[in-house]
Amino acid sequence: MKLIVRHQTLYRYESGSSRIAMLLRLKPSDNDSQKISEWRVTVNDEPVTAFMRNGHGDMEALWVRHDQLDSATIVASGVVETTDCSGVISGLEFQPDPRVYLRETPLTKASVAIRESAEAIQAETVLDRLHLVSAHVRDAVTYRSGATNAETPAAHAFDIGAGVCQDHAQIFIAMVRHLAVPARYVSGYLMADPEQGILHETHAWAEVWIEDLGWLGFDVSNGVCVTDHYIRLASGLDAHDAAPVRSVALSSGPVTLDVDVRIDPMDTAYSPPPIVELNQNAQQ
Repeated sequence: MKLIVRHQTLYRYESGSSRIAMLLRLKPSDNDSQKISEWRVTVNDEPVTAFMRNGHGDMEALWVRHDQLDSATIVASGVVETTDCSGVISGLEFQPDPRVYLRETPLTKASVAIRESAEAIQAETVLDRLHLVSAHVRDAVTYRSGATNAETPAAHAFDIGAGVCQDHAQIFIAMVRHLAVPARYVSGYLMADPEQGILHETHAWAEVWIEDLGWLGFDVSNGVCVTDHYIRLASGLDAHDAAPVRSVALSSGPVTLDVDVRIDPMDTAYSPPPIVELNQNAQQ
């Protein structure tokens, strides 16, 4: 399947900004389930080309400006050909030792409740157990926008029983790491089923390492392993580690943020979205 993507991130600095630094993980890499036909990243219409591979094997670039800016518009767009590999992620150019992804972070720290829930789930095989863990997280944590934010740890989202895809992924990761299974957080794009509503933001899921199989992608929010409807963008130990954009700005006033993602099959008529300002604080 050929998918066309346009991902726009707009920062507005109401009092202007004297210095901006952005870490951009907005360039997907080829693997056996996706081939990048075209891809372009710009900030304020200036191409960003100095991408380098990081320690997780993903591409990232640093964009810095020292002059006064009122806004910064980041656009990542292109065409990706995807293949359904039954959730298995292989053919990546570089990968660290899977044991790296047994490390706990503040966002994925397993609370007593998370550890007890994980230990209570039993199955004949590791793969079966992981599917049961995924289903348990989805049942225990209702998908509810606004219940959490970018700084919410897995333990808190699990306690309140509500969250979004970020929380589902991080709770699942916390549980399976407690079971000694390497797991990592993945950010990317999902062409959702139109009946479920079109997504206008990036998506998040998890990948786990299974001996004799390799990395397998679990979308806990949707209760499936990843398919050709997914485009893998970046990975890491948690949501911060795999964020498509991390921004720091010196600004004396409020910063507002608007993100809009459009993903469609290549044969679908497509028009770019307009730039729209939102009156909300940016999570950087």
